[in-house]
Amino acid sequence: MERITKSARLGLCAAAVCLASPAAASAQTVFASTHSATLPTAASIGAGVVLVEVSHRFGYLSDGAGDLWGLDGFVLNRLGLAFAVSDRLALGILRSNSTDNLELNARFAGLASDAATGALEFAVQAGVAWNLQTDTADDHGGHKHYVLPGGGAGGASNGETAEANEMQAYGQVIANALFAGRFALGVVPTLLWNPRIRSHDPETTLSVGVNGQLYLDRTWSLIGEWIFSRAREGQQYDSGSFGAEIRTGGHFFKLLVTNQHRMNPTQTLAGAAEDFLDTGSWRFGFNVERRLGGLSRMK
Repeated sequence: MERITKSARLGLCAAAVCLASPAAASAQTVFASTHSATLPTAASIGAGVVLVEVSHRFGYLSDGAGDLWGLDGFVLNRLGLAFAVSDRLALGILRSNSTDNLELNARFAGLASDAATGALEFAVQAGVAWNLQTDTADDHGGHKHYVLPGGGAGGASNGETAEANEMQAYGQVIANALFAGRFALGVVPTLLWNPRIRSHDPETTLSVGVNGQLYLDRTWSLIGEWIFSRAREGQQYDSGSFGAEIRTGGHFFKLLVTNQHRMNPTQTLAGAAEDFLDTGSWRFGFNVERRLGGLSRMK
């Protein structure tokens, strides 16, 4: 608890410093994409734009060539759709087949200022989610919807169910800064309600996400993120991810290595089942983001 409290204070202080910087219109986007691996950024997409996302997380890289480094078996999917009502407000829906997590969200972005170090951008986001697959009987043709520690897949563990506790919600502040025109840094403090649906005693907890992106050129960049969260049963560890982003026109392709098999916010913000520092927990994943209509924002 002491660790997450210190991390939370650090993230909130960083956000406060950014918010206290001189207010002036900035024409430069900090992050080009609306997400890093799973954390949101403060990038807006422009009025009338439809954002389509498809993401996958696979099995363990340590499974080796025999299982094509995890690509032959286990896979979790996420589908996302968002519509920009205005230059700043976007409404979205996300669905992951991990517990059939269905989310509705809203994001207010595009707030910008300039500081001595470079461009700053800010946003707020909130969402509510329902976990519609919570019993052990429905395995969707043999494909269970979440991963147990050690790599197995299954339904509710230890006789627990979440049928009466399937709803979750969150609210977050997003602060992004650009340094030297090449390195983007984001801090995302989040209040998350009901982080563990298999507990029938819902709580409100604080997590702090930190993400960065190093632009190598107009097409290639390196990305990384870490989510500091409180340890709880089945979610003892922080979520970590690193990889590369490839940008072509209105597309963003992200190739990732992560210890977090889940993808929707109420799942990733609550913690991971496996330790990122154990390379045996690493999985390959990718995100594809496509913008339709309007003018795609490019750096």
